[in-house]
Amino acid sequence: MGSFSLPPQLFKQGSIFIVVGGVQLLLDWSVFVALSALGLDAVPANLAGRVAGAILGFWLNGRYTFASREDGARLGWSRFARFLAVWIPATVLSTWMILLVEQRLGLQLAWLAKPLVEGVLAVLTFAASRYVIYR
Repeated sequence: MGSFSLPPQLFKQGSIFIVVGGVQLLLDWSVFVALSALGLDAVPANLAGRVAGAILGFWLNGRYTFASREDGARLGWSRFARFLAVWIPATVLSTWMILLVEQRLGLQLAWLAKPLVEGVLAVLTFAASRYVIYR
């Protein structure tokens, strides 16, 4: 039976994306927890966290994860527009899921659910980042 291996470029990008995603998640989650613990409703707290994480993630992924040897960093307004086209629906989905958990199970469980929600979305956004945003 043959072994399965990822193409080196995909493995490298995936590995860096995981590290960047971890940093993004830490910032996003920290902002969400801090603001909601201070009394802000879950929806605006989640939006604030996602915005903070998005700004950092767009730059880090464009600068490191998906940078090319020929062109360097893959940033700019056209990529940012494609990023927003992916980020906005992902944010709506994230916020809806966090709100459902918060309403049914409470704020503290929404805090615990957020990394799981964002982890599921990360799988989808990696594909979008690789093939749409930073192409």
